[in-house]
Amino acid sequence: MIDKVCLKQLPKIEDERGNLSFFENKNQIPFKIERAYWIYDVPGGAIRGSHAFKESNEFIIALSGSFDVILNDGITEQRFNLNTSFNGLYVPNMVWRTLANFSTNSLALIVSSIAFDKKDYITNFTDFKKLKDGFQV
Repeated sequence: MIDKVCLKQLPKIEDERGNLSFFENKNQIPFKIERAYWIYDVPGGAIRGSHAFKESNEFIIALSGSFDVILNDGITEQRFNLNTSFNGLYVPNMVWRTLANFSTNSLALIVSSIAFDKKDYITNFTDFKKLKDGFQV
């Protein structure tokens, strides 16, 4: 699944009054958006995420500041530094994700393919690996 992860450059309209970027369901986001949430005021050294989703796909953007997205498919780990508001990271379901190294005043926007469902979360990495290997948890 980690091979389906991709960094996408979003449209950037430059203007002397300020730049504008955007995304649309069918053009930049490979799923219908059902939920949007944002992470902010993260204390120095704090880590967010550390879970995977059974069904949900996500698209993550650093609207302000920077942070790392560390992804693991159970075999391979990749790190992406998001630091521009015109790049987004597509993360499919069944990929473990951790957000770390938040800069001061960073703002992460995440859009998801499903509404919030606590049952969709996998919060234990050992359970995640078992599911990836085809074992029941």
